[in-house]
Amino acid sequence: MSARPHRRRLPSTAALQVLLAIAERGSTSAAAESIALSQSAVSKQLLGLEELIGSPAFVRTPHGMVATEVGRIYIEHARTALKAMEDAALLAARLKPGPRVLRLQVPPIFGDRWLLPRFMSFSDEHPEIEVQFTTFISPQQSEMPDGIFQFCTTPMADSESFYLFGNDVLLVSAPSYFERYGMPKTLDDLAGGVMLEHPQTPFHWQHFAAHHHRPELAMRHTTRFGYYTMVIRAALAGQGMALIPRELITDELSSGRFVNPGGFTYPSAYGYWFVTPPNARQSGSMNAFKAWLNGQMR
Repeated sequence: MSARPHRRRLPSTAALQVLLAIAERGSTSAAAESIALSQSAVSKQLLGLEELIGSPAFVRTPHGMVATEVGRIYIEHARTALKAMEDAALLAARLKPGPRVLRLQVPPIFGDRWLLPRFMSFSDEHPEIEVQFTTFISPQQSEMPDGIFQFCTTPMADSESFYLFGNDVLLVSAPSYFERYGMPKTLDDLAGGVMLEHPQTPFHWQHFAAHHHRPELAMRHTTRFGYYTMVIRAALAGQGMALIPRELITDELSSGRFVNPGGFTYPSAYGYWFVTPPNARQSGSMNAFKAWLNGQMR
């Protein structure tokens, strides 16, 4: 029976960190400062590494420590090895049911006007959870977000989801607009004014008019903007009327910066949903966030 082949010992992660720190800083003293070790500890790690690989990793010069040919080989692969270990640690952390990084995809208008003004309460309750926000998924992105705030009529198939808000749409503008045009009492009064719209957001006059049984009624004038945030800002400036989900403008309604003349509203088929992608792993962090989110909807 043949004996097992001898396995060559590999450098420790601490030794590799020291190797990279010296390569970047040029001296053991500077390396020690950058990785919060004593200079003697750095020198000891370097000596052990050089004994292990059987060759000096650096030579001392008037301009600092310079990597040898062998040292350059180990430096190049040390970067790869440490990055791989960091990636492995992150992926392993994502498997744990306890606190971890939580990645959320958020539409900009939803984040700006609803989520972020409330988010500090979640951070205060769960300081151990690191939340990362993204507004879109790029084709190169290998990992799906843990949760997605989706604006749609029906969430993605095979996903776990719950409705937040968005179906209750109000026609609003600043008081200054109605001071100029008069307070409307009928749909015809409204149609004689200015409607502010974003072409890609489905809160349009024709949907509103159709709900009120006047699909043929056209607006006298419509101003369109490239971003829905600009629609809201223009309405606040009194430049026209806009159709906006009630929950996105609660502060403006309560303060009187927006008024809803005649209580004109309509139910939209679109709304905001919170979606957990198919096959996403549940975690303590996600459960905590869902509980907080449910609490915000009460």
